Amino acid sequence: MVISQLTAAHVISADLHSAGAHAVVRHAAPLFHPGAGQGTRQFVELALALLLSSLIGLERERQQKSAGLRTHTLVGVGSALFMEVSMHGFTAVTGLPGVGLDPSRVAAQIVSGIGFIGGGLIFVRRDAVRGLTTAATIWLTCAVGMACGGGLPLLGAAATLVHFLVVRGFPMVTRRLSVTPTAERVELRLSYRTRRGLLGRVLELCTKRGFRVTDVQIDTEATDGHEKGHGKTREAGVVLSLEGKGSAHPIVEELMDWEGIFGVGLSAHRDSTE
Repeated sequence: MVISQLTAAHVISADLHSAGAHAVVRHAAPLFHPGAGQGTRQFVELALALLLSSLIGLERERQQKSAGLRTHTLVGVGSALFMEVSMHGFTAVTGLPGVGLDPSRVAAQIVSGIGFIGGGLIFVRRDAVRGLTTAATIWLTCAVGMACGGGLPLLGAAATLVHFLVVRGFPMVTRRLSVTPTAERVELRLSYRTRRGLLGRVLELCTKRGFRVTDVQIDTEATDGHEKGHGKTREAGVVLSLEGKGSAHPIVEELMDWEGIFGVGLSAHRDSTE
């Protein structure tokens, strides 16, 4: 009687192992099988992520931001691929005893991981924070890629349109709604004759015109010599970072009439709040 019970238990155990093996074989697909999560639909979703993230990256590239076309494209396509793996990459083990899958867990890890890239784009210089908009754009591009990889291409396209609306349209709206003029950040480039106290007079002029000098850099590439009579006059180049609520063009016009000033240039500040 005992022998027959043990034999029956061994038979049941063998049947369970056999059923589990058949389950694995039934759920596992060939490596290069076009179905099972790597068919036409998945390739189209990756292509949509490539297109939408490239559009966002191209806009950032034209604005000469630190994260441009390549960064945004790779973030969007990579996020889409993570979503594809999360949704279709574990079909071989679904249905097995003791195996429970939650596709949203991979999506949550994507959101956490993208913060490392965004954090690397934000830096602080003196009292100004730079790169916030670019970091937020990276975060949005990640969401667009996840939407495409998750089978929600319409939402991804809508988020891409929202990006262009916010980044390109909102600055025009805020400028019109602003009651007080916004602070203008410019770079004033000068080449002048040394040992005549011109730099101090220039700084005094900028202050009188309502501008705050935030940075002074010596431009060594502009340093040269000028012949004057029988001697040689030294020329120095300097870059002044100015911040004020008026126009800096009157400063340029006045400096052009000063004796000892060889050249004056004015350009937008290289550091951007985006």
